Amino acid sequence: MEEDPSRCQDAAKLAAGEGLGAEVQLDDVVGTHPEYNEEEEEQKYFRRKRLGVVKNVLAASLAATLTYGVYLGLLQMQLILHYDETYREVKYSNMELEDIDRKVLMGINVTPVAALLYTPVLIRFFGTKWTMFLAVGIYALFVSSNYWERYFTLVPSAVAIGVAIVPLWASVGHYITRMAQKYYEYANYKEEHVQEQRQAPRGACSTYIVVFQTIFYACFHLSFVCAQMPMLFFLNNYLYQLNHTLYGVKHCGTLSHGTLPGFNKTVLHSLPRSVNLIIVESVLMAAAFLAMLVVLLLCGSAYRPTEEIDLRSIGWGNIFQLPFKHMRDYRLRHLLPFFIYSGFEVLFVCTGFSLNYGVCALGLEKLAYLLMAYGFSASACSSLALCTLRLRRQCPLLAGAFVHAAILVTLFCWAPEPRHVVQAPLLYSIAVLWGMGSALNKTGISILLGMLYEDKERQDFVFTIYHWWQALAIFTVYLWSGLPMKAKLSIMLLALGLAAGSYLWMERKLAQRVAYRLPRIPRPRHKMKGYRYLEDDDSDETASEGEGASRRQDEDDDDEDDHQHPAEADGGDELPKDERERMG
Repeated sequence: MEEDPSRCQDAAKLAAGEGLGAEVQLDDVVGTHPEYNEEEEEQKYFRRKRLGVVKNVLAASLAATLTYGVYLGLLQMQLILHYDETYREVKYSNMELEDIDRKVLMGINVTPVAALLYTPVLIRFFGTKWTMFLAVGIYALFVSSNYWERYFTLVPSAVAIGVAIVPLWASVGHYITRMAQKYYEYANYKEEHVQEQRQAPRGACSTYIVVFQTIFYACFHLSFVCAQMPMLFFLNNYLYQLNHTLYGVKHCGTLSHGTLPGFNKTVLHSLPRSVNLIIVESVLMAAAFLAMLVVLLLCGSAYRPTEEIDLRSIGWGNIFQLPFKHMRDYRLRHLLPFFIYSGFEVLFVCTGFSLNYGVCALGLEKLAYLLMAYGFSASACSSLALCTLRLRRQCPLLAGAFVHAAILVTLFCWAPEPRHVVQAPLLYSIAVLWGMGSALNKTGISILLGMLYEDKERQDFVFTIYHWWQALAIFTVYLWSGLPMKAKLSIMLLALGLAAGSYLWMERKLAQRVAYRLPRIPRPRHKMKGYRYLEDDDSDETASEGEGASRRQDEDDDDEDDHQHPAEADGGDELPKDERERMG
């Protein structure tokens, strides 16, 4: 039986129509939407990325403020309680709390001396964000150890705090600088060097470094205010007035020796109940735990996973050597006196000035208000570092040094009268001015390090050196606590003058374009494999050929970098080939 030709044609047309309809439906699903604007969507994407960077900076600032505020507040409260003879005898009998407190302070101040040896290893193993999280967790451990005050809880936790000090602040300083670099990349995503993931032009990230470091220190200095909350709302209710606590004090200020000699051994008119102490410590513990959650949940990673893998593949030996190799850069060597003075001044205002000047004249009950004036001033004056956007970068550091020099000379010549409350306005004015100098000092140093080393792949090692020398200076202040006040002020004036002179010398050498020696992070020498490392190599080449080609390519890249950045080469004779390979 023959088929009707017209029927076959109708069937073919029907099949063709169904196929055309299917293609139209497929285009509607996977095709470009008629209202889709690729450029607008790209702008929205990078706007979200920039907001994420700002969120990271604010979260890191909040976590650092909570962590340091809880630490200082708890330490201050416990030292005052343990100083009181009646509290020690009634609460702890023969446990020798004074000896435990000395060992706690020793653990906090002595342990960071070895931080230069292990901080780079911690950052290599954990990465920047997780080093921050680990250090904040150790601070929370210190808070929890005060629930049960015994030798085997307080002293080990204090040693752990000492271990965590330099890694925490080195990773935080580097994290803020890295966020500035990422913000620049997201704000200039259309630039050719950003799309090709090449190095940004020198000075391109400076504006964002200034702004982000200013935001961080404006938040961080509020930690001195937060630290006074336990004393303001709890401990001040139990303190004797100044006529009792300062009865045996004969000399204040520049005439004093040690730490407030003659101060009464009984400072509490009634003992706080254990339940109230537990409530205060629980609030502090909750704040420390909140800081951990902020770092864990709100702080994004500083680097992509592949970049962290590259750092781990360098090798333990190279990571260990890099901080010492950075010390060969004359810029860092010239900044060492400023690093040291930065440690001197922050501990001096919390101990020497606050006790031998403030408490000696106004009484222990005014200590919280004095330190709050310092904290509020430092926080507000951190914004003065924004002048770096319009003026020369030397302005913040030199202005802070000038303010501190004037105050140190004033303190050297002034001895307040004990129990003389009329001197309060002058003392608060000095605290405010000292906060201004501290803000310019701390913010200026971090901005300067970010600007000098913004073209480096990582700044962990630079900030490690900075905070290690700062920790050494704090250890020195801990050792000189028994010296006369005039000797302390003389040492600080000498350190400040040396710091300002050394910094100006560094700027003069940079203006003269004197070459500086800057080690690069070595490239991984092993054959990288996996989907993260897709290479255009010949799949038939042998391992030895691949290694040789990789080594030759690294050497070519190094030579090309030296040619493009002659200031990064050594100012002396050319190094031997094996030394150049060892330096990376």
